[in-house]
Amino acid sequence: MTTIRTFIVEDNPTIRESLVGTLREVARVDPIGEAETEAEGSRWLTRNPALWDLAIVDLFLKDGTGFRVLEACRHRDPAQKIVVLSNYATPEIRRKCAHLGADAVFDKATEIDDLIDYCQRRRHERFSSQPAH
Repeated sequence: MTTIRTFIVEDNPTIRESLVGTLREVARVDPIGEAETEAEGSRWLTRNPALWDLAIVDLFLKDGTGFRVLEACRHRDPAQKIVVLSNYATPEIRRKCAHLGADAVFDKATEIDDLIDYCQRRRHERFSSQPAH
């Protein structure tokens, strides 16, 4: 496997589709699922811990918040990463997300390239540390 299995919690279908396409093409991540609500995202991520490497979570969802998704995944494996992608990446929001266990926070408007770089670094770290088969 040479991709990062990524689950996306985002309620805007246009953003979700764009993100999936960009991440698949540029960062070589494998979008394995998506959710539009806090409950769907939290349920899938906590019930399928062996199936994902990275979760990308929006904070303000159709129903609920990404903050609760972060809380639900607090006790994940240390190798699993959760990042927040939000229009509200203020210093206060960044601190709150870090406190709830987010590994990184990216602004939707200005930091998409940083998210892609993060995904590429994660992929490189993960697969350069594994022995060749």
